[in-house]
Amino acid sequence: MADTWYVYLARCADGTLYCGIARDVAARIAQHDAGTGARYTRGRGPLTVLVVQRCRSKGRALRLEYAVKQLPREHKLARFAEAVRRTARVR
Repeated sequence: MADTWYVYLARCADGTLYCGIARDVAARIAQHDAGTGARYTRGRGPLTVLVVQRCRSKGRALRLEYAVKQLPREHKLARFAEAVRRTARVR
């Protein structure tokens, strides 16, 4: 799909969470880790992707990102609990 966007939730090295959107999540995480991504993630890398959700358009991805960013940390983790547990087992 040409206009596929992804919303991702990542854990920073300091334990904080970061939510963002990208067309290529791996490339975007590499930018964050290199210090050229979002200002928030600079100096907080490396990031560990906890969950990725595909969206059909940039607009939908932006709305989902905004909704996730409004949630308290506990609710973010609860919403994506199964994906977070799978990621923790892989470590």
